[in-house]
Amino acid sequence: MASSLLLSNPFLTSPHHPSNLARRQQPLTLKPTSALTLLNLTKPSNNNYPKFLKPTPPFLGLKKFTARISTRDADTDTSVPPHRSLVLGVVLFVLDVAWIDNTTGFGKDFISAVSLLSESHEVVMFILILIFATVHSGLASLRDMGEKLIGERAFRVLFAGVSLPLAVSTVVYFINHRYDGIQLWQLQSAPAVHQLVWISNFISFIFLYPSTFNLLEVAAVDKPKMHLWETGIMRITRHPQMVGQVMWCLAHTVWIGNSVAVAASLGLIGHHLFGVWNGDRRLSTRYGEAFESVKSRTSVVPFAAILDGRQKLPQDYYKEFLRLPYLSITALTLGAYFAHPLMQAASFRLHW
Repeated sequence: MASSLLLSNPFLTSPHHPSNLARRQQPLTLKPTSALTLLNLTKPSNNNYPKFLKPTPPFLGLKKFTARISTRDADTDTSVPPHRSLVLGVVLFVLDVAWIDNTTGFGKDFISAVSLLSESHEVVMFILILIFATVHSGLASLRDMGEKLIGERAFRVLFAGVSLPLAVSTVVYFINHRYDGIQLWQLQSAPAVHQLVWISNFISFIFLYPSTFNLLEVAAVDKPKMHLWETGIMRITRHPQMVGQVMWCLAHTVWIGNSVAVAASLGLIGHHLFGVWNGDRRLSTRYGEAFESVKSRTSVVPFAAILDGRQKLPQDYYKEFLRLPYLSITALTLGAYFAHPLMQAASFRLHW
């Protein structure tokens, strides 16, 4: 998911966990609450790296064109001016009022409408992912044309304004119904499964991370760009978001072990496999020979280009990961893990 998202914590109990099914019989008294706790935008700090860590983009042999290979220019000022922070706050407020809040938004009505299509949680889960994937990938495919018509920032706002509510709906539905499917296996008490799933989830976000590397571009504070990268995690796989999503899905499916988790994983993995083809197609259309040059030195399958000699790792390769953004995503991933009870409680209060 365009974002690929930390949908649930498989290691913490929830109102839908089998061990808590008896609690469903008790009446619930829940106070109305805003669901802004579902969203957490982190204000990036200045991207001031030591001089020896600044990436140098190589020349790709095309006149008047140098592909930006590094994930971000080290000299870019990532501080958010106060008025732009206000804009982000307004966007979140509008999202809450127009979609998330059950008293004013359309999110619950959307979930109810989709739920009318089937009584099966598996089918509804798959349809929600299909709707999100169609809109998300469809708008991504129209990006070049859309940016020419209305500009980069306006198209980013349109893209996020349509995709984000659908993503939130899908996430909330999964959290609330992840234990409502048919139990296919139960491995939670098996030796080392907990540790394996935890490590897999953690690593998955190191791969998922480059998809949202520049948060200011995601939020249209900086002018959005379509980057051509070849450092850091990109040396391992050209499509880290797909790899991270597959790892996340497999880990959660192994842990939860029911039909809802399988349906969600099939939908998300299918969406990201399509994104591999569509992403390469879009980069080839925009960058032409420059992308083909990068493509020849990278691979979709992790480590394939390294093993067959097409990608040469520098001796100080580890330095490409010793950057503030990578350290930040590590901290945020750990923070999100421990904040899962809050996320699950906020989702459950929505009754989606």
